[in-house]
Formats: sequence, structure tokens, C-alpha cells
Amino acid sequence: MDAEPLPGPLDTLARAYWDLYLEANPLFATSIGDPRWDDQLADPTPEGSAITRARYAALADRISALDRTGWDAETGITHSALLESISGDIALLDTGLLDWNVDSLEGVPADFFLVPDYQCPETPDEGRRLISRWREMATYTDAHLATLRRSLGDGRVACHAPVARTISILEEVLDRPDAESPLMAPLAEVDVLGTWTTAERERFAAALRDVVTTGIRPAFERLHDALVTEILPASRPDDRPGMCHVTHGDEGYRQLIRVHTSLDLGPDELHALGLAEIDRIDRELTQLAARTIGTTTLADALTALRGDPSLYFSTRDEFYAKAEYSLARATEAIPDWFGRLPQAACEIERMGSHEEEHSSIAYYRQPAPDGSRPGQYYLNTAHPETRPRYELEALTYHESIPGHHLQIAIGQELPQTAEFRRHLGPTAFFEGWGLYTERLADEMGLYTGDLDRIGVLSYDAWRAARLVVDTGMHAMGWPRDRAIEYMKEHTALASNNIVNEVDRYIVLPGQALAYKAGQLEMLRLRAETRDRMGPSFDIRAFHDVVLGNGAIPLPTLRDVVERWAERATAAA
Repeated sequence: MDAEPLPGPLDTLARAYWDLYLEANPLFATSIGDPRWDDQLADPTPEGSAITRARYAALADRISALDRTGWDAETGITHSALLESISGDIALLDTGLLDWNVDSLEGVPADFFLVPDYQCPETPDEGRRLISRWREMATYTDAHLATLRRSLGDGRVACHAPVARTISILEEVLDRPDAESPLMAPLAEVDVLGTWTTAERERFAAALRDVVTTGIRPAFERLHDALVTEILPASRPDDRPGMCHVTHGDEGYRQLIRVHTSLDLGPDELHALGLAEIDRIDRELTQLAARTIGTTTLADALTALRGDPSLYFSTRDEFYAKAEYSLARATEAIPDWFGRLPQAACEIERMGSHEEEHSSIAYYRQPAPDGSRPGQYYLNTAHPETRPRYELEALTYHESIPGHHLQIAIGQELPQTAEFRRHLGPTAFFEGWGLYTERLADEMGLYTGDLDRIGVLSYDAWRAARLVVDTGMHAMGWPRDRAIEYMKEHTALASNNIVNEVDRYIVLPGQALAYKAGQLEMLRLRAETRDRMGPSFDIRAFHDVVLGNGAIPLPTLRDVVERWAERATAAA
């Protein structure tokens, strides 16, 4: 459903921003069902980034200059969200991170391998547009490599660990026949569609094979060889993984803190907050472990949790089935806690073999707004013997219901909200909500027992430790090994998960800070509102207010909740 028009110029600028954002991020456009750029990729060159930045800045100037006289609350929310979003886009470009970073999670080639999951051509014309985008993958890869070389000449280079991971991913792909490439997946989809003639399918198949074999593979080989011979030897050692070791990195990291948290916080403040949270959670975890597994110290508890094979899954199917069961229970329970429920369903998917070895344990992908694809909770079922049973319920509630799916699907379905607000927002809102719901699930009666509550505490410690190690590496110069050891000392996460996580923080500076920043603000708002409203406080109404405006900056969320509480208290 289209959003209703906003007053005057703000409506025009909001729509202009949304189109500009999608044009600059064509893969995201395709993932949400907007086909206008299905044949394109972003421009990764410094020249392309400069053009995009200038367009964002010109738009921001026009938004800031608007006369706000007579605006209602909804219009004010759109204005603040619009400025926050566009400022974040500019800041991300200004950090220079996109020029020198080698991102094994969301860069080349990992990001390309996800495209067939949401771009399946149903007509020959859509097939031609897909082939054009696949050709652009080779061009993009070469442009990315040229930018890495240029940055290396300026003394800016990625850390060793993510470069080595990316080399490993490329080698795994290049060692396989092209027929097994994830980028060949559309061929199987087209073969089962009855809308194509035999000749059309054959032409599409020939074009797809040609672009993968003669375009993408050679580009991946060039990138692999350059990473091995040029970038890896010059990469920053793992004892210097943070942005503080890159020219202008300190300033860039502060910009990324604002981008992801929507708050004006410094790294020292966030580091201290993380240490305080870890101290609190350590005590809670030690006490709960004493009641459940009979240990007396935190170190003994973590050793027991990591060392008992009975606390881990045996097979991929067992791991998947428990997640499926947990999602079903949560889906049944949410009407008692939320008045507004999403129309889109949520399904669990297994990660593909091309990503599971180097990915985190799970992630969520939003539904297609047109209803053609449900929300998808992707689960990494590799090495089930390393996946703790006591963590899976908290993981499932975070990634699906009542976590990411509930919040994101509801946001997409808001009928009178500017389009960009249905899809974009600060990381702190998205991830803060996900972390908030891990404890909410206990209030909802969803956890099976105290062992699963140990998982809640371990996951809470995981996010608190992120505040410590992300600021530790990027602002205080921590080596990678120190970050890994700190997480081993304060969470029950499996060692392989910890290593993957720390490497994720290296390539996504500041993103890991958003979870605790958002969760703590939402918990504060709930406690303050309950105290203010007394017996008239309604948890369903509170949740509907929090989720009823899309993902908005945390200061804006506070204003929204406080205004609602004031009106509700006066009415009561």
C-alpha cells in the first residue's frame, strides 16, 4: 500500500531521498521488490561515491531549510528520521571505510552470492536484466580491486584476518565447477517456470553460463590473486585490527558510532557501559549456573557449558527442528503481548554451503513488501556439535518472533508512513529491539527451562562484550586475540562463534555497539513509562507505540513514547 502524502515539500523530499537511496543501493531495491534497478549494481569507485555524496548533501540542505511551522507530530517524526538517515549515508561515505575495507561478510564475493535468493527472473525480460546485473558483477569486482589498490597506495589497508577469510571464500568458489556456483542458481528456477519457451530458456542458460565463466570467474581470479600477492602481504597485522590504526580512522569510528546508535556517545563512554553491564551479567550468570549445573565460579560455569557434549546438538536436522519448534511457540504467544501483528509470515531457511563456514550463526531477511516472499530467518546449521542447545531459543526469538520479524514486517506494513521509514532506520532500533525481545520472551513464558535462561544471559553478555571489544579494537588499539579472549572469559559462546564474531566487528566497525545501546534505551523507556502510568500501563499498547512508527532514531523514539504516555495518563 502506498503511503499517504505528507504535507507539501517534505513529501517531495522524502520521496526524492528514497529514490536516491535505492538508486545508490540497487541490490537492496531488488530485495524489497522494487525492480527499477534489477540490471545494475552500485558504483564502488571513489568518483561514484563522491557523486552520490554530493547528491545526498544537496538533498540534506533542502530538508534542513524547510519551514516547520504548523507541522503535526507525524510530520516531525518523518523530518527527524529523514535527516538522521541521510546524515548517516553521508557519514558512511566520509569515513572512507568503503575504499579500503575487505569485507568477508557483505563484500565481494559474499554479497553477490545472496542475490539469487531474492532475484529470480519470471519472464525473459527479467532474465535479460539479471544477465546484465551478472555482467556488472565482473565490472564491480575489478572496480573494487582498483579502489583497494588506490587505498593501499595511500597507506590505508584492511586487517589480515578478513583478507585471509575473503581469500578462503574465493578459493572455495574457484575450486568448484562453474555449474556449482551460487550464481548459477537462477538456471534451476527458470527450468521449472512454464512461462518460458524452450528457446528462451536455452538462450538464458547459455547467457548465464557465459557470464559466469567468461566474466565473473576471471574477475574473481584477478581479485584473488591481488589479495594474495598485494593486499595480504601489506595488510595490517591482527594485533592492529582497529580503525584507530588507519589514517583518520579515529574520526571515522566516531562517525560510525553515531550512524549505528543514533546517539552522541564517545567510545570511552560506551566502553565503560560495556564493562558495567558485563560485571552485572557475570554475577547473574554465576548465580544461575550454581542452581542449574552446580558450578561456583564464572570460569567453571563457562568451562562446563562449553565442555559438556550433551549441551550441544548432534545433527543439522535436530538443530533446525528446535528452531522451528521455538518459532511456532512464539507465533502462538504474541497476540497477548502485541495489539498490532504483521500480515507477513516468517519462515526458517538453512544457510547455503557457500556462506555457512564464514557467516554468523543466524540472520534475518525482511519480507518482500508485495507479499511474494515471507520474512526469512536464516540459520547456520554447519557443525551442529558446536551449537549450544541452551542458546538456540534466545537466538530464534531475537531473529524471528517477537524479534526482527515482528518489528520489520510491522514497519513495512504501516499504512500512513513515508516509504523510506518502512525500510530504513538506525541499527540501534533494529538490533536494540531484537535484544530487548530476548528477555521479553522470558516474560512471555517461552523459555523451556533454566538452561535456556543461561542462554539469555550468555547472549546478553555477548552484546555487552561487544561494547567492550568493538571500542577496544577500534578506539583503544586492542589486538584481535585480546578481543577473542575477553569474549571467551565472559560469554558461553562456542569458540568458533566467537572468532567469527570478532572478525565481524573488525569489518563492520560500530555496528556491534547498536544492540546494547538500543536495548537499554527501550528498557529505560518501558520502566519510566510504567512508573508514570501506574495501573493504566498496558504492555500491548506500549509495544504498539514502540513499533508503530518504523525504525526511528532513539531520541525520536523517546519523544514518541513520552507524548503517548502523557496523552494516555491524561485520558485515564
